[in-house]
Amino acid sequence: MPKLRDFVILLFLIQTQTLVTGQLEEQGPLRNMDLKIKEGNHGITLLYKFIVSSTSSKEIILGGETDNVFEIADGNSLRTMAPLDREMKALYKLTVKTINSDGTIIEGPYSVNIIVEDINDNQPKFNQSQYFGEVREQSRPGRPFVTVYATDADDPATPNAQLSYGIMQQFPDTQKVMLFQINSKTGAISTTLNGRNILDVATQDTYELLVNVSDSALNAFSSTTKVYITVQENIWRAPQPVTISENSTASHPMKITEVRWNDHGAIYELHQKEKLLRFPFFIDQNGDIYVTESLDREEKAQHIFYALAKNEQGENLARPLEIVVNVKDINDNPPVCPAAVTVFEVQENEGVGSNIGTLQATDMDEENTRNSLLHYHLLEQIPTLPNDNMFIVNEYTGVFQLIGPVLNIKDFPQYTLKVQVSDEGLPPTALSTICEVQIHVIDINDQIPIFERSDYGNVTFREDTPLETVVMEIQATDSDQPSTGSSAIIYRVTEGDPHGIFEIITDSVTNRGYVRLAQQLDFESSREHRLVIQATNPEPLFTGIMYNDSSITHLRVMVTDVDEKPYFNQTIYQVQVPENIAPKTKLATIVAIDPEGDSIRFSMQGDRRNWLRLHESTGEIFSNAELDRETESHYEVTVIATERNNPRVSSSVNFHLYLEDINDNAPRLAKNYYGTFFCYPLTKPEAVVIEATDDDSYTYGKSFNFDLGGDENITRDWDIAKINGTHARLSMKHAQLEEKNYNVPIKINDRGRPPIEATVHVPVFICSCTSKNECPKDTLSPSGKPTVAMAVGILAGTLAIIGLIVAAVFISIGHKKKREGADPKRPSETVNLAS
Repeated sequence: MPKLRDFVILLFLIQTQTLVTGQLEEQGPLRNMDLKIKEGNHGITLLYKFIVSSTSSKEIILGGETDNVFEIADGNSLRTMAPLDREMKALYKLTVKTINSDGTIIEGPYSVNIIVEDINDNQPKFNQSQYFGEVREQSRPGRPFVTVYATDADDPATPNAQLSYGIMQQFPDTQKVMLFQINSKTGAISTTLNGRNILDVATQDTYELLVNVSDSALNAFSSTTKVYITVQENIWRAPQPVTISENSTASHPMKITEVRWNDHGAIYELHQKEKLLRFPFFIDQNGDIYVTESLDREEKAQHIFYALAKNEQGENLARPLEIVVNVKDINDNPPVCPAAVTVFEVQENEGVGSNIGTLQATDMDEENTRNSLLHYHLLEQIPTLPNDNMFIVNEYTGVFQLIGPVLNIKDFPQYTLKVQVSDEGLPPTALSTICEVQIHVIDINDQIPIFERSDYGNVTFREDTPLETVVMEIQATDSDQPSTGSSAIIYRVTEGDPHGIFEIITDSVTNRGYVRLAQQLDFESSREHRLVIQATNPEPLFTGIMYNDSSITHLRVMVTDVDEKPYFNQTIYQVQVPENIAPKTKLATIVAIDPEGDSIRFSMQGDRRNWLRLHESTGEIFSNAELDRETESHYEVTVIATERNNPRVSSSVNFHLYLEDINDNAPRLAKNYYGTFFCYPLTKPEAVVIEATDDDSYTYGKSFNFDLGGDENITRDWDIAKINGTHARLSMKHAQLEEKNYNVPIKINDRGRPPIEATVHVPVFICSCTSKNECPKDTLSPSGKPTVAMAVGILAGTLAIIGLIVAAVFISIGHKKKREGADPKRPSETVNLAS
């Protein structure tokens, strides 16, 4: 059957052939045909020798568009008599027939089309002998400003007329860099990145390019032309920064600067650099930029925004220009006092020349200018006793000093000073402010704090007492002037607390101290804290006065034990191992410590895949099975540490296992390609793009190799070409494939270490399509799975085999009964066919 089918197909192809070349077939019967011949043939060329089919045929007659170029020679040979030129005529429509001796047509007429194939015999030609272009300075790279154009008379469907442009030379080329570029396909000329930066009409305003065009044939033809370029000034430039005085009284809107596009018709816009709620600028369609209202430097000292030029389609004609507006300061802010009343304290025994304090006024005007340079002048002192010149102030620093005689708190406990603070701003005059300063004369610190108790005894707390719990309230008193630094009390622990477990907070009104926990108590570290506490003043004591035991008290804090939870030496445990480690491999050791020294028992929760084993006593974690990153790459369990003597007390920590990938997964197709079909008969070799994948991870992306193997039956008809790391193109080598289902085997190698290779099968169906260019559904059956017809055949064959088996059984039974009848000694048997 296969041989007969092949013969029928061959006969069909012979009968329906329409394309013949002189190289493939030089003779044959008269029929409709197309003959190809390359142009430029050398005069007389034999194209085809006709073989008449009837003995009655006496003469072959050639007709149609012979144009005195074609003839029948030697009675049956079609030949040319002159060279052909495709550009003059690409197709000749001839007819051929045979007649008998009476002139009656015996065969034909048949159509014979002579197709003249192109050869590269035409030179490209520019449509102009020279070109002229103009380009602006800083022109955007890639934006064409002149285009050259060439044509080629050869066949545009062949490389013979596919043209490519290039710049051969640039004049001048002083910097040895190309300032211009040309699109090799379109001939559009634009500036390069270097051209945008270098072109300068002041330096060089004309350039000349030698441009070449060539076709893409093996022996290419080319032509050249010249392009003359004039560089024009680019007036699209950012203006110089603008300076505007704040609080201007001029009429608004007020023009402050301008921008101009190189040509007419541009649409101008302003865009903010910062998205502010108020944008006091606009631009008109002449490119003039205005400020719409007066500005305040203290609100914003500099405005930066962008000017854009666009075409009617809303496209930017060039890069935006940055517009900078600086707001010039004027002296519009008076100095500001630091407070309504500034208070200084001075002891009554303070020496002459002592610094009392600093008045720090501010000015919102621009820093480091005369508008913010401040002067301090003392205007008034109340009271003026014992004289009116008790204090002075530094003109530039605002520092106050005592210059009068000794102060007396009983006579003059407080002074009020009026200070004028002024700047140097001009014009018209400097601005000033009056600040009030109060100087409180305080008692000298000649009394020390005295504790109400020298020993506060013992207090007991559990070691788990919360932080900031008050351990004890303590009290000392000071006889110096109330509400001054001489009577204020500071408490501090001088002994018994090297680690800062305790802190003392003082009530600023009552001087009561609150001893409280700053760190957690720990029975195991220290069961008792013997605290020595001292009370002092923030002001230094008067000369000759010393702190003594009256300013010291004692407190003992006893700590009771609490059964604390075990703790781990890490807050989290993390391990990273390859996924192919052997079972029973040690992964980590969990360390837990009980503060009371109790022994620990370890347990584990969350091991849902039973991948891990935990040693109950040592805390060692081992792998318990084969691990698989593709199943789970990050595996997390909880390890619990429990006191053996008190199982109710426990702690937990997380253990994270990260699995490193190894190459343990074979490549596979990324999707099912079932249903890929092409209509029979094929008109051209077809192709299918396939994608490979696997379940392993790849640091730099997946990369596979594709191969058809060495099977000649496969490589004769198919080819595989890699597109990228994951895709390949499976293509037919020819279009003479049979109508059937193909299952093309492809070897895919994942290039791992070590590599894994797998063979996959790509189903391709070649079928006689319906009117909708679809394969019948029963044709699209995966390889190895029967179609409906195949299923019927298989069923019929199976029934036939069953029939033969049953017949053989009955025949065997018949022979057996005959033997039993001949042998009376042999007992009879019953045959159960169902068995």
